[in-house]
Amino acid sequence: MDSNFHGKYFSITDAEGLNTVIYLVNRTEKEIAKTGPKYTVERVECSEELIGNTRKKTFYIKNPAPEGNPLVILTFGKERVVVNMGFLDYDVLKISKKPMPMKFSTLYYEEETEIMDFEYTKNMQRPIIILDPVNGDEVKSTLYFDEETGDVKGKCKLKPHKKYFAFEIKD
Repeated sequence: MDSNFHGKYFSITDAEGLNTVIYLVNRTEKEIAKTGPKYTVERVECSEELIGNTRKKTFYIKNPAPEGNPLVILTFGKERVVVNMGFLDYDVLKISKKPMPMKFSTLYYEEETEIMDFEYTKNMQRPIIILDPVNGDEVKSTLYFDEETGDVKGKCKLKPHKKYFAFEIKD
């Protein structure tokens, strides 16, 4: 780890066949939330270390909030996704017993499909994330400027006959 790193970090060990990804939940600034999303999510960076048949992942939060950071913890396994909510408080990761309002679903299409109009905030974050459940990678979106609304939006293409996992933090 970089000796100049300022922030918080914690580790999780994935058993063989599991892949954990974590998202930081950010409350949108009040003036943006009036017309846009109330929450956005951003992927938490991590490093991996192989230990036998397991992978130790160390997650890094660069600018932790003094009041703590809510987290979405997604663990992908064979044909399933385990969804947990967490909270990074000082240097302790707490797994939440009270669920955060969250909408998630599985997407599947028979033909190649273009999903459009994800709203982005001014700091280029979005409230909806679409993931490939096989590897936990985000489906990349193409950004465009909507001249009618004056907003930056995104669209992404989903491949046919493939499942995707999508989630959004709701108020």
